[in-house]
Amino acid sequence: MKIAQFLDSLPRGDLWVFGYGSLMWSPGFRCTEKRTALAYGYHRALCILSSRYRGTPEKPGLVMGLCRGGSCWGIAFRVPAIGVRRVLTALWKREMLNKVYKPTLIPVTVSPGRRIHALAFVADTAHRQFVRELDLHGRAQLVAQGIGQRGRCVDYIRNTLEHMLALGVNDPHLAKILDLALDLSPEGKRP
Repeated sequence: MKIAQFLDSLPRGDLWVFGYGSLMWSPGFRCTEKRTALAYGYHRALCILSSRYRGTPEKPGLVMGLCRGGSCWGIAFRVPAIGVRRVLTALWKREMLNKVYKPTLIPVTVSPGRRIHALAFVADTAHRQFVRELDLHGRAQLVAQGIGQRGRCVDYIRNTLEHMLALGVNDPHLAKILDLALDLSPEGKRP
């Protein structure tokens, strides 16, 4: 989807953006409000091959996507209406270059129990960079080898886990992948 189409489909006014991975700690835009948020009907998954930000074409990393089913804790950021076009332009440059995500308005509950619709970048399961079947060790290998324009993939996973813990959310599966990746990486468990 092109940014102009998405802008035309949006209701007028402020825009909420749902962060579930690096957007939680590095949104790259200013907001007027930031809230803990829960998305029902979607879950965080380590399912997108990264050949730019967290890897290279020769040694891809693995990053998060939002997939159907379950629920996902994250952070919702409110963008004032006057800044929506500017923020969307920046997000499109960051998230939509390979078109591996489908920008989607999803229902999100922000604390304390208020329901909103927020922009989320949902994984396109038909995209060539989407990883369907890969065991724990295979995912850990991709995380261990991934180093790209925005740094090491292990740091991306570590930051995601730290921000999830700050929200009171534990993800043992993702933590296990990080532990295995750190064991496999040449740098070991060093930060």
